[in-house]
Amino acid sequence: MEREPLLAKQEKPLLDTQHNSIPSSLFTYLYVGHFLARWGARMWEFSVGLYMINIWPNSLLFAAIYGVAEASSTVLFGAIVGQWVDRLTYVQVLRLWLIAQNLAYIIAGGTVIALLKFSFLKSTNFTAFIFLVILTNVSGAIAALSTLAGTILIEREWVVVISEGHPPETLTKLNSIIRRIDLISKLGAPVLSGFVISFVSLTSSAVSLALWNAITIWVEYWLFISVYNGIPALGESSQRRVSRLSPSVEETESLLSDDGGNSALAEESCFMSIFGWIPCFDAWKVYWQQDVVLPGLALALLYFTVLSFGTLMTATLEWEGVPAYVIGLARGVSAVIGIAATVVYPILQSRISTLRTGLWSIWFQWFCLILCVSSIFVQNGLLSAYMLMAGVATSRLGLWMFDLSVIQQMQDRVPESDRGVVGGVQNSLQSILDLMTYVMGIIISNPQDFWQLILISFMLVTLAALLYTVHIYRVRKHLFHFEKLFSWIQWSIRSPEKAEMHTQVEKVEVLASNES
Repeated sequence: MEREPLLAKQEKPLLDTQHNSIPSSLFTYLYVGHFLARWGARMWEFSVGLYMINIWPNSLLFAAIYGVAEASSTVLFGAIVGQWVDRLTYVQVLRLWLIAQNLAYIIAGGTVIALLKFSFLKSTNFTAFIFLVILTNVSGAIAALSTLAGTILIEREWVVVISEGHPPETLTKLNSIIRRIDLISKLGAPVLSGFVISFVSLTSSAVSLALWNAITIWVEYWLFISVYNGIPALGESSQRRVSRLSPSVEETESLLSDDGGNSALAEESCFMSIFGWIPCFDAWKVYWQQDVVLPGLALALLYFTVLSFGTLMTATLEWEGVPAYVIGLARGVSAVIGIAATVVYPILQSRISTLRTGLWSIWFQWFCLILCVSSIFVQNGLLSAYMLMAGVATSRLGLWMFDLSVIQQMQDRVPESDRGVVGGVQNSLQSILDLMTYVMGIIISNPQDFWQLILISFMLVTLAALLYTVHIYRVRKHLFHFEKLFSWIQWSIRSPEKAEMHTQVEKVEVLASNES
């Protein structure tokens, strides 16, 4: 992988807050480790919809049920994962993340192989068939939760800590590179999986998924632990997290040991010790108190959609007769456009600010999705499918720039002590709306009625754009610089007059030269 520079000159290493140089190789380790982890997740994300519609043909039911299982796990446990990330050391989070994610994908790959090889179980041993389906869903849910922990660790914690003490564009650059790596995985993994599925078999793709995760777990751990050991700021931040929690434990013990006037406090501490394992209420309370709650809601609403190359849309395209490799290529094109967004975003953000970049981005996405709505009225099934894919692919430019904008606003405006909680709740909120998508998929499980899901998705993108627009108005007290607009209009009106006068002067000069 080509090494991306963090600052203007690649040969100069980035400095941490203690002015100790960080070797550029450590950033390469970070990027490669992130790439390996994301590649396996993207392989599964693309293939699971194809697995499910082949296991249970002519219906989106199994694909939607899997989506419900995965999304509901994040809804129920996302905030808990966020708090665990805050309470554990970086190394503990790293180990739990990699072991859980890779092991879950290995099990999921194995169960899919069994379901595809022994498809007769549906008629001969339905109990075993359902057991394998449930095990697949549970494994996918565990993989999603562990991936969430890794996302919070790398994108919400390590990137911020590494960029502390440097100009704001350093964080912008790091965010863009991390997102670009994710999108490169989103580009390559579906294309490769699509070709394996189309020209080899579905079973072979499941085997490759299991083997990939069995091999890369060791490489990923070595790369990430090398980054942790090589950047002192990460170790110091991890120690601060641990020490921040220690006083609360000592305070609780002292409260419990007091008598008399402190009995009420002791009872409260006892209450918290009993019910402290339910962190969702406090976590959501912290989230709603943030200044960036409206951008977070707008971003979450974009997850209540079938207008992405997710499980439901992939299964529907397969049902329409679009080959798996074509779906993979279309998803690859979508990822290329998303990668372009990571290049355009830093340029746009440096010129018009993070807030305004988000505004232009989300409305650009809305505009591109009009093509998806138009595809509903096209009678030719394949043409409609290709229009749908084209609209979704082009909209990724706006989507990923908006995603980067909201993430950076959260990094800038959320206190360090709340980052893990806010990140966990944000992912839970996104999963709630993602869950609603799959619930709608269960209700509207006939692929012929997919157009209804398209309309619902488009209306929700519209709502998200309006919410973010309200946030911009609350912060900036205006949406556009109307005085600049009026100045431009006046200039445009005067320009033809000036041009006509200039033309008349030229004619006079020409006549004068001819007479002479």
